[in-house]
Order: sequence, then C-alpha cells, then structure tokens
Amino acid sequence: MNTVQRVVHGSYYLCGLVAALWILSYLAARYILREVPLEPWLQIAVALVPIVPTAVFLWLLVTNLRHLDELHRRVHLEALAIAFPLAILLLWTLGLLQLVMELPSEDWSYRHVWAFLPLFYFIGLAIAWQRYQ
Repeated sequence: MNTVQRVVHGSYYLCGLVAALWILSYLAARYILREVPLEPWLQIAVALVPIVPTAVFLWLLVTNLRHLDELHRRVHLEALAIAFPLAILLLWTLGLLQLVMELPSEDWSYRHVWAFLPLFYFIGLAIAWQRYQ
C-alpha cells in the first residue's frame, strides 16, 4: 500500500475535513457572487473554485467505499440504485412542469435542486440498511 492509499484508506477525518472545505468554498462562492461586484471573468473563476474540493471529496469517498466489505459496498450500491431514479424523477417532473408554468428560480434553480440528490442518497441508505437488519 503506497502513502496515498494509507492516508486515504479509513481516513474518515480527512473525508470530513474535505467535505467541510467543499461546503465552505461553495457557500463562500455563493456569497461572493451575490454580494461582491466582479468582472465577468472573475465571477466565472469564483464559481469554479468549489470544483476542486468537491472533486477531492468525491475521490476520497469513492476510494473509501472501495475498501469496505462486501455488505457495506452492496448497501451503498443499493442506495445509489434508489437515489438515481429518484433524481431522474425529480428532474423530469420539474422539466415537464416548467413547460406549463413558471417555476420560481428562488426555489427551483440548479442552486437549490442539487441538494435533493444527497438527500435521495441518504434515503436510499436508510432503505438499504433496513433490508439488511
């Protein structure tokens, strides 16, 4: 096992730290984009800043999942198998509703809808764990 694998394997604290950095960078970017007047190119740069901690968090998450035992991997796979269709259902329902009515962007923009995706995953986790208890 190389140094990176040793740091990543079982490092839930590192995953939590990167998740906190991801959330803070996202909230900071939203605040700056809403409150600070910037040149358009700088607005794009600020909007892209949270990509790095998000990508690192996802990489750590997937790497940690690969080191779980068979049962835990199966539970996470089932959670995704529940979350993915729920996400599709949400997005196409919003798309169809948008054809017949104006959805308020303060409630139903990408900025808001993405938060349902982790929620669906955690719902899927709860359902999958119930199955194996």
